[in-house]
Amino acid sequence: MIRAAKEKDFDSVKNITQTTIRSVYPKYYPSGAVQFFSDHHSDDRIRADIVAGIVFQIEVDGNAIGTVTVADNEINRLFVLPDYQHKGYGRELMKFAEEMISKEHENIILDASLPAKQIYLKRGYVATKYNMIKTENGDYLCFDVMEKQL
Repeated sequence: MIRAAKEKDFDSVKNITQTTIRSVYPKYYPSGAVQFFSDHHSDDRIRADIVAGIVFQIEVDGNAIGTVTVADNEINRLFVLPDYQHKGYGRELMKFAEEMISKEHENIILDASLPAKQIYLKRGYVATKYNMIKTENGDYLCFDVMEKQL
């Protein structure tokens, strides 16, 4: 079941986000980039998005196991807890977000981290821009901006 996150769901959205970053991203990025990702998805940003009504979570047996944020025509903060990955939950969240966006927009934009890029390519997204951000400790965070025409 996918539903809008409420303020009471802040802890679960934060947990899904931070747990996924801390367990998956070190396999692809140096420590400075992982910290940058973690800091980028701050408590304040998560709370503000929940209050704005743009955060959604997927639940299994009453437990939140994944989250996605949909802002206008952008998909952000799509994370599924590691124990639930490769079981179709991320695909369900993507389908939900894409259907939501398709009601009012002709294209979808997202930032693709290295672990997710292949998933987006398979769904018809095309890289439109490559970004490199130098982190505080000198590591680089690399990601693509991707777009899909509807």
